[in-house]
Amino acid sequence: MRRLQLQQALIALVFTLPVMLACAQASPSDLKTIDALGSNLFLQSGSTGMVLVVVYDNQVFFRGYGETAPNSHRLPTQDSLLRLCSLTKIFTVDVLTKLAADKTVQLDDPLQRFAPPHTLVPKRSRAVTLVDLATHTSGLPRELSNAPPGTAHFTFPDYRTRWRRLPNQRLRSTPGTAALYSNIGYDFLSDALQSAAHKQYAALLAERTLNPLHMRQTTFFPSAEQCGHLLVGAHDEGPCTVTEATAGSSGLYSTAADMEIWLKYLLGSRSSGGGAEDPVAQAVYILPSNLISEKGLDHAGEPTGIGLGWIHILPLESPSHIIEKTGGGAGFETYIAINHARRTAIFLAATDGAIDSHLNLFNAANKLLLAAAGLPPLPPPVTPVVRAGRPHRHRNLGH
Repeated sequence: MRRLQLQQALIALVFTLPVMLACAQASPSDLKTIDALGSNLFLQSGSTGMVLVVVYDNQVFFRGYGETAPNSHRLPTQDSLLRLCSLTKIFTVDVLTKLAADKTVQLDDPLQRFAPPHTLVPKRSRAVTLVDLATHTSGLPRELSNAPPGTAHFTFPDYRTRWRRLPNQRLRSTPGTAALYSNIGYDFLSDALQSAAHKQYAALLAERTLNPLHMRQTTFFPSAEQCGHLLVGAHDEGPCTVTEATAGSSGLYSTAADMEIWLKYLLGSRSSGGGAEDPVAQAVYILPSNLISEKGLDHAGEPTGIGLGWIHILPLESPSHIIEKTGGGAGFETYIAINHARRTAIFLAATDGAIDSHLNLFNAANKLLLAAAGLPPLPPPVTPVVRAGRPHRHRNLGH
């Protein structure tokens, strides 16, 4: 409950104080400046293709760069199909907070409550809760095991496999005491929401989030026509197929057009058509300084706050405060970053190129976000950020 009390105390700061402090800053950049920044980022990335969506104060910028596939000579469009990878997790968070608001679940509910009959969820000092899963502090590993050779991306493990293997897991830490990025934790989270709502999770997500926002191209079940529009990078990443097995963590497909709607919703824009996301979904729940360790959450910058899926960069009172989520896998890197002070948000998806440029796409995107918002860039870290070994960008990262 202490985390929930902290969250309630900080929600107002996340959404109001940065706005007041930023009032005297410069206005957002014009479209030509944003396009130039996007073009430069694409060239540095070495990507085959990239889409960029920027929403600032109800204005929208979209641009496709490069090619839909090597040697296609076709620019990506707003309707090109994209793998969202781990951006899927913030959709799971949206459903979680909606079910918590209507008392279908509570954030402190133990995962055990939603387990299949005769299945024991491992404990360590205390039970794993839904908020532990959502903040990557459950003690569960990143994955339960590697997928068998030849398995399509984001199709393993399925419901039966993960629950069959869960009782044999040893938690890496006492829940709530250390952060370890976990894909499997989010699949268990979506399983719990499915159990609580007595409805298939994909149907639940559509009912509570996708349909109200009219996000018609965001799905786990792409049609053959949609798959024909999937961006393809320089490497063979296997088939475009149903990814419901990882519905909580990484399986969503979408388009730039739908992600424009999503950015407006995250910003609370009146033009989103579906209202605004509840601020509790983007709030700070844990301060990294209160944890014994943190691993796998710093791909876009050093965290100053850990939320439900979201990571916060810079203090809450800073006009340049960023709320972000990274994603990667199956030949894609994806990113969403929000600056509420200037009502600015970006979505970026890029496919891999023939040569890895080693550019940190997420750091570069943060610079673009703040430049678009008319704010100074992030300061360099006072001390070097110690990072866990990062997998090669072409692997199934699932950040």
